[in-house]
Amino acid sequence: MKKHIVVLTGAGMSAESGVKTFRDHNGLWEGNDVMQVASPHGFRTNPELVLDFYNQRRKQLKEVKPNAAHIALAELEKDYTVSIVTQNVDDLHERAGSKNVLHLHGELRKVRSIGNPAYIKIWTEDIKLGDLCDNGYQLRPHIVWFGEDVPMIEKAVAICETADILMIIGTSMQVYPAASLMNFVKPSIPIFYIDPKPAKIDNQKVTVIAKPATTGLVQFLELIKD
Repeated sequence: MKKHIVVLTGAGMSAESGVKTFRDHNGLWEGNDVMQVASPHGFRTNPELVLDFYNQRRKQLKEVKPNAAHIALAELEKDYTVSIVTQNVDDLHERAGSKNVLHLHGELRKVRSIGNPAYIKIWTEDIKLGDLCDNGYQLRPHIVWFGEDVPMIEKAVAICETADILMIIGTSMQVYPAASLMNFVKPSIPIFYIDPKPAKIDNQKVTVIAKPATTGLVQFLELIKD
């Protein structure tokens, strides 16, 4: 039976691919107030702005590639059962070859209906006002915005409960409920935290690797060698 490695990834995982982190310290995301482009209120107030914002993010996604850290995680599947729970909305884990990826905060290359959250479709081009679901409702980015529930959190908790090793990569550990997931592994499970500027975690069993994802993963692999 292969050991089960659960990997929690955040914006730092994709930073080395050229994907900008979620927002700057001034609360702006690509020059926009995050509440204007990442909240239900922002969408109701100015849907064209929000759709254009995510259309630009979708275009940027076509210009970037998985980095060495994405590829290393995919290659881990040769020797381990690997489950990735990501806060990222890009598809770089999948493009690197990872088979089991759960997106907590949605996916850029999908849309959903504002009238039926269960109506979700793959969508790789621009979303425009007037793009409707089969029941006539406007389509919106399949993104979990501020103030919205995180529908995948229970599934993520169940995954963490089965971990033999937990690895956290490139996250500030400030965004909830994602930041609480490390609390759901068994008490005996080793936890590794890879980030160039790691948040302070009051947990004796966490091994901190203060490096970017690519070089931090190399050190992690050395540490878990049998």
